[in-house]
Amino acid sequence: MANRPVPRTLTRSQQARRQRVVDAAMSLGLDGGYDAVQMRDVAARADVAMGTVYRYFTSKDHLLAAALVHWVEQLDNRLAQVPARGDGAAERVMDVLDRALRAMGRQPQLVGAVFTALASPDPAAIGCQQQVSVLMERIITRAIGEPHPPDLGDRARVLGHVWYSALVGWVNGWSNMGRVHDELVVAVGLLLPTDIYAGIVGTTSPAPASVD
Repeated sequence: MANRPVPRTLTRSQQARRQRVVDAAMSLGLDGGYDAVQMRDVAARADVAMGTVYRYFTSKDHLLAAALVHWVEQLDNRLAQVPARGDGAAERVMDVLDRALRAMGRQPQLVGAVFTALASPDPAAIGCQQQVSVLMERIITRAIGEPHPPDLGDRARVLGHVWYSALVGWVNGWSNMGRVHDELVVAVGLLLPTDIYAGIVGTTSPAPASVD
């Protein structure tokens, strides 16, 4: 049962049941972290049968990794509605990353749970990791804006990797949110320097911010 494939296309009622399972896992993880998320408890809280849980998720790690995908999708939607603030690409990217960090800092137990699951060798969890990478690349690319710098995809992807690895340090307890922020500032400064547009033919560099 645990290896049963997820249908490619879900009906509306199936989508609703799947989302209830994800919401239940997030609720349990929010209160008690990774160890508090047990599949039987998830089924009970979502008011579904155990078989329903395993219909959509091959394992606990797959479920929690999918919960992170859902969380980042929600973040992406919110950020799309409130454009990044800043005069240059680096400022705008730090604005959206800081918003993500603040949201995660408010729910450390849940973040610890989903990041632990994301490191699982479960192929389904690895698939979720790839989805998170794509979502973060999209969030960062949108914040960079126009005109696009050289190697836009590579720069956005590397920043997403730095975001992930810096958060792993926080989750594992050997770092803090201040250090995560500082590491992102360094990475953004290196990958999105103020003169990044100098090598693009036919573009005009953004005007420097005025100094009061």
